[in-house]
Amino acid sequence: MSAGTTAVWGRAEQQDFRSRVRGALLGGAMGDALGAAVTPLGLEEIRAAHGVDGVTDFLPAYGRRGAVTAITQLTLFTVDGLIRAQVRRDTGAWHPPTDVHRAHLRWAATQHDWGPDERREGDGWLAREEWLYARRAPARECLGGLGDTVMGTLDRPKNPAARDSAALTRSAPFGLLVGWEPELVLQLAVECAAQTHGHASAQLAAGAFAVVVHGLARRETLDGAVQRALGLLDGRPGHEPVSEAMRQALGSVRQGIPGPALIEALGTSDRAEEVLAVGLYCALVGEDVRHGLRLAVNHGGPSSPAAALCGALLGALHGETALPPAWLAELEGRATLLELADDFAMEMTQGPALHNPTAASPGWLARYPRS
Repeated sequence: MSAGTTAVWGRAEQQDFRSRVRGALLGGAMGDALGAAVTPLGLEEIRAAHGVDGVTDFLPAYGRRGAVTAITQLTLFTVDGLIRAQVRRDTGAWHPPTDVHRAHLRWAATQHDWGPDERREGDGWLAREEWLYARRAPARECLGGLGDTVMGTLDRPKNPAARDSAALTRSAPFGLLVGWEPELVLQLAVECAAQTHGHASAQLAAGAFAVVVHGLARRETLDGAVQRALGLLDGRPGHEPVSEAMRQALGSVRQGIPGPALIEALGTSDRAEEVLAVGLYCALVGEDVRHGLRLAVNHGGPSSPAAALCGALLGALHGETALPPAWLAELEGRATLLELADDFAMEMTQGPALHNPTAASPGWLARYPRS
């Protein structure tokens, strides 16, 4: 697989791209945090506990307000892996799925280690963030799929029957590779989903979501980005459940006032295609980020996964300034998210100034080692 861009980035373009990267990562984490306390609950349980309007603000989860789950943890390590892939390209080694897999193995270490191990060379700065060493409802499929160093592939995926949303919800970063063609973005997301999820719906939902984010990061409309994703899915073996779910989300936009009934008609399970449909629908009908995220949380399906997708989409569409400041102020890991987002944006727009096959910034290599 090869991809890249030789485009010259102007200052305004760099600032716009950085805002969309920040928006996607912070928005996804914000949605994750908003649903963290109620993901296992049905709509009536949510209303019984929090009133007829349901969740309208962060609730305490994992000992604090604004806490994120494994969804955000894995998304962060996906970004880390993509940066490392670009840096390691200088060595002549170019296989992004391998670098993403290695990054996900570093996440897996956070799920069983007490804290960072300074003896592990090549981990980079993200794996030394102590707040990430916490179990936040990780999917069994992710823990099992990353339980050894063998990388799942499309020919030999881990968890062949896994159809849940855990590969989907970590896939927004692939869409931020704006220098890549959308076909390659789709393929990379699908290949990386196979590292933990073997079902075609889980893999293709991840790929379709990445393509939609990709379109938004390239300043397309949300509807246009969805149509592009549908076009790329067509002809892929096993695409029908994902394509149908996305078309249902588009059709539901015209069916009345947004609310739980329309959302639950799209699905209430954690199947990847149903979560994708709910996240897309809430982003399509949300009057703003706050409204879209509240819709994505208050229904009978998995709240954090759907809201994480919705937040990433709206953040990539509108940029970081559209995110509610009060929620940003309480969001767990905000400083880490911002730092990683800015590093990603800098790598993608100014990478050759940071490293090349003959020279490199020592500070950058310390943050993102080639090893």
